[in-house]
Amino acid sequence: MRIRREDVEAVRERSRIDEIVSEHVTLRPAGVGALKGLCPFHDEKTPSFNVRPTVGYYHCFGCDKGGDVISFVMEIDHLNFAEAVERLAQRLGMELRYEDEGGNDGQKPREGLNQRRRLLEANRAAAQFFAEQLGTAPDASKGRQFLVDRGFDQSAAEHFGVGFAPRGGEVLTRHLIGRGFTSDELVAAGLTGQGRRGLYDRFRGRLIWPIRDVTGETLGFGARRLFDDDGIEAKYLNTPETVLYKKSHVLYGVDLAKREIAKSRQVVVVEGYTDVMACHLAGEGTAVATCGTAFATDHIRIVRRLIGDDRNSGGRVIFTFDGDAAGQKAALRAFEEDQRFVAQTYIALAPKGLDPCDLRLQQGNEAVRELIATRRPMFEFKIQSIMKEVDLSTAEGRVQGLRLAAPVVAGIKDPALRPEYARELAGWLGMEVEPVKQAVNRALRDLRSGTPSGADRGRRDAPGQSGPGSAFSGNGRRNEGPAGGVRQPDGSFLLPDGSYHLPPAEPKQKWKRGEGQGGRSFGGGNRDWRAQHQSQNNAGGPGAGASASANANNGQAWHHDEPPPDDMPPPPEDEPPYEAYADAVAAHPGDQAGRQPAPPRRFERPKLERPNRNDPVAAVERQALECMLQVPRLVPSVETDELPADAFATPLYRAIHEAIRGAGGIAVAVGMNPGAWVALVQDYAPDPVVPMITELAVAPLPTLEDEVALAKYAAGIVLHIAESQVGREIMNLRAALQQGEDVGMRLLELQMRKRDLFERKHGAM
Repeated sequence: MRIRREDVEAVRERSRIDEIVSEHVTLRPAGVGALKGLCPFHDEKTPSFNVRPTVGYYHCFGCDKGGDVISFVMEIDHLNFAEAVERLAQRLGMELRYEDEGGNDGQKPREGLNQRRRLLEANRAAAQFFAEQLGTAPDASKGRQFLVDRGFDQSAAEHFGVGFAPRGGEVLTRHLIGRGFTSDELVAAGLTGQGRRGLYDRFRGRLIWPIRDVTGETLGFGARRLFDDDGIEAKYLNTPETVLYKKSHVLYGVDLAKREIAKSRQVVVVEGYTDVMACHLAGEGTAVATCGTAFATDHIRIVRRLIGDDRNSGGRVIFTFDGDAAGQKAALRAFEEDQRFVAQTYIALAPKGLDPCDLRLQQGNEAVRELIATRRPMFEFKIQSIMKEVDLSTAEGRVQGLRLAAPVVAGIKDPALRPEYARELAGWLGMEVEPVKQAVNRALRDLRSGTPSGADRGRRDAPGQSGPGSAFSGNGRRNEGPAGGVRQPDGSFLLPDGSYHLPPAEPKQKWKRGEGQGGRSFGGGNRDWRAQHQSQNNAGGPGAGASASANANNGQAWHHDEPPPDDMPPPPEDEPPYEAYADAVAAHPGDQAGRQPAPPRRFERPKLERPNRNDPVAAVERQALECMLQVPRLVPSVETDELPADAFATPLYRAIHEAIRGAGGIAVAVGMNPGAWVALVQDYAPDPVVPMITELAVAPLPTLEDEVALAKYAAGIVLHIAESQVGREIMNLRAALQQGEDVGMRLLELQMRKRDLFERKHGAM
């Protein structure tokens, strides 16, 4: 069975892509009708993930992932197409219809329901059961008393979904099997265990917290020990690793905190479930907690996406730990992750070893808010910790403290703060300011060059030595540079004022595009064969890494001026020319609307190179296609649809233009939903071109004052393409005229046409 096509289109059209993406990424305005945020599919410091709600597409200009709302759900939740459609339909409250291969209506068989959906449903039912048991089960009184003793009433328990697991061995299991779930599904969800005597509830006689993702779906549970006769001595027991639950990928409370985190660009990281509850009830609604594991790299990715952690965000990440020795140790571990954030990181240590829950219980909500407000920068806490480990009463201790603390000051993200903390460090050490500044500058140089600093360095710069602080390079020759400058390992020079000077680049070996020694190509035409060969060796698969290679070279395939090594396999044979696809499309008759029927999807043309963004012709053609795809109602429809097949000189953009013509052109586009128009163009494009259509449909348009200005821009760009095409045709006719051909009248017509386009173009601009 498959989902009916009309239902798929209805799900795609009714699902707002900005709402779906915003559950995972904090999006901010980025031009006319565009939103931008940190990509959820790769790590980045500057946002390159673009969403265009009116079109219904997204694209990341960093990793090249893109598509519509269905493909986003597939990618972010690791679902197949049908599963993603079903999940979106469930969110919309839509009942999907299914049909067989012959198009006959039918019901989707039970065994066809995907595992992930079934496990989510089982967890949802279990969470509801636990919540009900907290108020009704006879032995749940101890759980209720536990909450009261920590300052939480019934409304708080309901808000956070806290529940109770009955002490009986198979109470939950029997309940869920009665609801239609199989024993295999309950074991796979981590709700039920399989022992020698049969099935048993994993959680028994414990207080239960549901652990949800950013969308509010329950992925697993955390359970707190209540009874002394509990056979499992661990205070907290979590759901084991399942298809849904990965403890390093989840944060407790993120579903309740995500909106406040995005709004304030702040997140408070606490240690336990009750700490999250205490912070939220005290007015600190950005609190989240890890689930039985240390705060690690995957948690950082979640937090960075939620706070929009880029260089301009001004975000804050606040770690709270108990003030005891264990809390101090945990805080120092957190410091090791500081450089993974662009946001400023802080430490908030409660007095007397109290956690936020105990602090609220003893001193009230205001004390919790005060704890967060009196946070200290992470690097300051680290420096103070170092000071406690050395004997500042001796010269050796002060020098050791300087060696250990200077790299910490050098690692401060805000360059304006470094000299201030260098002076603070001098005061804490009881040393002169200048030697401390010099030590910090040396540590900064080492940090930038990747050289170990401080106690790890194992060497000291001295006159005549080779190294970052030396005036001599490893080959014994003096490095020439600006007056007073010291050469760095990367070839730059550190000047006395702390700035860097980059000397002119030395001549490099000659590289050519698509040419090898003796004029023969080692890339099979325009293809980056070397990159493909390397990617096969590195990634184990043909074609892997080709996109990355294209991006690294501004989309061009560059080949060295020397023959390939002997161990490199021969280059592939040249692929069929691009014109083969054009001929295949032209062979199809058009319909009454002037649209070409979509070519068979099995026909694939050769991969076309991404054009160089510095090519002015390609840049204008790209801008024109962006307007045709995003705002077709604003481009001049007659002139656009009259553009011939050769109006675009860049092969990749010519293929997209042909897809636009095949879909019926602007005359068809103006009467369609923008997302449906882009999808229609993709239907008429060969598979290798589809990702570029998505990219152009999402690419930011110039930030203009209003739609009138945008219309002038769109018209001017398209008219420029038309004028250029007419200009090329005029040149061809002039050559024919010199050969004696009778083309004078046609030449005159085109010259008048070109003048009209020129005037209209400048009038639009």
